[in-house]
Amino acid sequence: MKALLLHDKNQWKNMKVEEIETPKPKKGELLIEVHAVGLNPVDYKTATNGNPNWTYPHILGLDTAGVVVETGEGVTQWKKGDRVVYHGDLTKKGGYAEYTVVTAHTVSRIPENVSFEDAAAIPTAGYTAYQSLFRKLPLDQVETIFIHGGAGGVGGFGVQMAKLAGKTVISTASSHNHDYVKSLGADHVIDYRNEDIKAKVMEITNGRGVDAVVDAVSRQSATDSLDLLAFMGHIVYIAGAPDFTKITPFTKVVSYHEIALGAAHQSNDERSEKDLAVMGDEMLKLMAEGKLDSMLKETVSLEEVPEALVRLSERHVKGKIVAKVR
Repeated sequence: MKALLLHDKNQWKNMKVEEIETPKPKKGELLIEVHAVGLNPVDYKTATNGNPNWTYPHILGLDTAGVVVETGEGVTQWKKGDRVVYHGDLTKKGGYAEYTVVTAHTVSRIPENVSFEDAAAIPTAGYTAYQSLFRKLPLDQVETIFIHGGAGGVGGFGVQMAKLAGKTVISTASSHNHDYVKSLGADHVIDYRNEDIKAKVMEITNGRGVDAVVDAVSRQSATDSLDLLAFMGHIVYIAGAPDFTKITPFTKVVSYHEIALGAAHQSNDERSEKDLAVMGDEMLKLMAEGKLDSMLKETVSLEEVPEALVRLSERHVKGKIVAKVR
């Protein structure tokens, strides 16, 4: 089969499409004919330092959509021809290839009216946003949510689903993306480059602060976000924990929630692994009903993935990029 091969760590900008042996599904696995793969920052981040579980050449690509072509021993819930999408295990070979294998209990069925490309735009960013909102936050106690980076993947899915849940949503974006983020459901959008975020949030909330923050930017951003929280507020952090010492005990009484979506694959907890499929099913249902936008802005070929990952690493990409494999 053809695959986009990574020959060593930090060589992701030089990946080329080459021939490699087609994998075989083992017990409990599926062989997938790949149609589309979503691009994510985790691709270049993990490829830069490598992973101790990898053997080279390695194949990147976590968000894979395609068709089941073979089932491994013991698989009964899926059959040849089923259209599926999933968030893959980054310790294993991924989806930037014509074929790949996946554990059967972590995949979701793609509705007939959802394309492979739209489905592949969801998993890493979408499930992360879903987990932040519906697995970590006590949403019945949350009225206002601040979500960083509403024009990006996690932020954009988060804005949409928080709004669908009936919350007041505040987000950030460059000024030229404000209308776009509002179209996704944000009630207020702050220009993080030219406005004082804390001052704007306090103005919007009449000095109270927000009930929850979802931060997928950085450790420093998460630390700064603590200033935005109301009493008994919650912070969900994805790109590094905040400095916990910033909040004095017995003052603001903040709750901290870590997100590490891919850790489910290494958890040895089948319920958590199956929950990846549950989140996918829920988001695909919303997409099929026209309630969720995939935010797909660009499709590229396998050969064009390295250049697209460079642009993604420069943090100026709006929405999602997907590689069309077939």
